[in-house]
Amino acid sequence: MKDKRVLYVSSEVVPYLPETEISSMSFEAPRLVNQQGGQIRIFMPRYGNINERRHQLHEVIRLSGINLVINDLDMPLIIKVASIPKERIQVYFIDNDEYFKRKATLTDEAGKLFSDNDERAIFFAKGVIETVKKLNWSPDIIHVHGWLASLLPVYLKEYYKDEPLFNQSKIVTSIYNQSFNNTLNKDMINKVKFDNINEDAIKVLEEPTYNNLMKVAIDYSDALIVGSEDITEEVDAYIKASNKPILEYKSKDEFGEAYTNFFNNEVLG
Repeated sequence: MKDKRVLYVSSEVVPYLPETEISSMSFEAPRLVNQQGGQIRIFMPRYGNINERRHQLHEVIRLSGINLVINDLDMPLIIKVASIPKERIQVYFIDNDEYFKRKATLTDEAGKLFSDNDERAIFFAKGVIETVKKLNWSPDIIHVHGWLASLLPVYLKEYYKDEPLFNQSKIVTSIYNQSFNNTLNKDMINKVKFDNINEDAIKVLEEPTYNNLMKVAIDYSDALIVGSEDITEEVDAYIKASNKPILEYKSKDEFGEAYTNFFNNEVLG
């Protein structure tokens, strides 16, 4: 992976949030590529429960200040950055007071999903892409982790399809079993359609379940990684039927060589 540019877009990354399969792999995979001489950028949301002082987050004024239109409303984009100690890895944080100031990630204290998680996912996808455009940094691979990041593939290939910076970028999505019950806001499909995204491409979002979000991500990815040992049967079957390059599940201890070979041979090959 030497000299390759890899953009990591994740809903969670250690050490900023507790260790899960997603947050752990969203750290280990970039570290691997970094050690191999690749160039990396990591993006995640700046949830309100991330301790900015302890992790030394600071706003990047030159990247902040634009507004993203979400469902016909102007929402200010704030970009913060921090470095993972000892790794010399920078992490960019997508922030907005309306969406990410609350002292929690995706659910309230009772475990109920936030009603605006659909808009937060749209804001996160557009915020990442707009920031990478400002950085003028053209990635060879875009690696997506977590359902809050799952709209990035469809936005990149529909809303931003004429953006030359991403013409050669390959999208890889890792599918995990960290899901949610019930659905996101039922108006989600209309908010995505507002951005003139092909209605047929997102028809399953009439019922915005975890499985259907993953199906949209799978449809718009160039390759797929099974990130958990057990994923839902429905999503597993959809992955297998996609006819895309697939890397089966590898544990954190054994993923290194498999990931490297998969990226070099199947994704970039």
